[in-house]
Amino acid sequence: MTGELVISVAERAIMIILLTSGPLLLVALISGLAVSIFQATTSIQEQTLAFVPKIVAVLVAIVFFGPWMLSQVTSYARDIFENLTRYIG
Repeated sequence: MTGELVISVAERAIMIILLTSGPLLLVALISGLAVSIFQATTSIQEQTLAFVPKIVAVLVAIVFFGPWMLSQVTSYARDIFENLTRYIG
């Protein structure tokens, strides 16, 4: 296994990680920002208020983006397993 092959496999793995985690992180960021703006305008300083909407928003995003995320990860895993002999030998 050459150095270029190791770097390309690792590069693709990092891209898959960023692609699959990106939508969930973006949803959490947007919902957290909305809750923060709501808290700032209403002067509610409840710490736990920020967590519940974020959790609900991320769960909804998992339901929405889950099939796409699963297909990306399984496609990458299938590619790794199909080319395992090329990587080892």
